[in-house]
Formats: sequence, C-alpha cells, structure tokens
Amino acid sequence: MLISGSPAPDLELEDTTGQAWRLFQHRGVHNVLLYFMRSTSCPLCNRHVRDLAARQDRFDEDNIHVAVVAPEGRSPALAWKTERGIPFPVLSGAAASPHESIGLTRKVFGALQQSGTVLVDLDGIVRHAHGATLPLNSHDRKGLLAAIDSVLGRPIG
Repeated sequence: MLISGSPAPDLELEDTTGQAWRLFQHRGVHNVLLYFMRSTSCPLCNRHVRDLAARQDRFDEDNIHVAVVAPEGRSPALAWKTERGIPFPVLSGAAASPHESIGLTRKVFGALQQSGTVLVDLDGIVRHAHGATLPLNSHDRKGLLAAIDSVLGRPIG
C-alpha cells in the first residue's frame, strides 16, 4: 500500500469511455482523491461512494478531483456508473488490476481484493492512503477529511 508523504505512482487507467486517465496529468491542476472499490457489487463500497457523492460540492470547492476505481473492467464499470448515477469518473485498469498497482491486494489463500482511499496533492505526493481487506474499514472518512484540511492549509478539526 502507498505511504503518506511518498510520491504517487504514475497510475495509468482508463475511464468508462475508453479514454486514458493518467494521474500525472492532474499534477499542478488539482488534488486527486481515488476510491478503490472492492467490487461494484459490494454494498459497503457502494455506501462509501454515496458518501463521497454527497460531498461532491465540497470537493469541487476545494479543487479535489474525485474518481472511483472499479476492478471489474470498463464495460461493467460503465453499467454500474450509469445505473447508480455516479457523478465522478469511474476508472478501471487498461491491462492490469489497478488495485495491484498500488498494493491493494493481499495474498492469503490466493489473492484477496481490497478497497481503499488515496489522496494525492497538487505536487503528486500521497497525503492519505488507507486500505482494508474488509470494506467496512476501507473508507476512513475522519482521516480523509483531516488530510484534505491539511492539504488545503485549514485547521484540522
């Protein structure tokens, strides 16, 4: 898993239209918040996405580009985005699993998909990285909002 304070990797994903999406293209433009879902059928992951969508106005005001990363691939991601009315870009891996590229898989008795949240600042530095095997623990809202306040230079609390 990524570590806060480290440079973010140059993730290359694709959106639901098949267009390339690269993390480095956001450097110097806005902060980026990525939510990696365990799966689009996970009810807890869906709840976390709804929580992010409810905060969309705040993210827009704070110049934070939010994207949801789905592991199933572009076609299922598009169907899920359309059915749920997701206001953010939904991304998937063009070739490999985007979750593996940032360390969100765990090998126990085979591979286990994890979910998590990553906040990258304008300079391309990871400011919040939180992952969990259980979806219940994958969205640390309090920690994420504190990290956003820190990135924006606001008092935390």
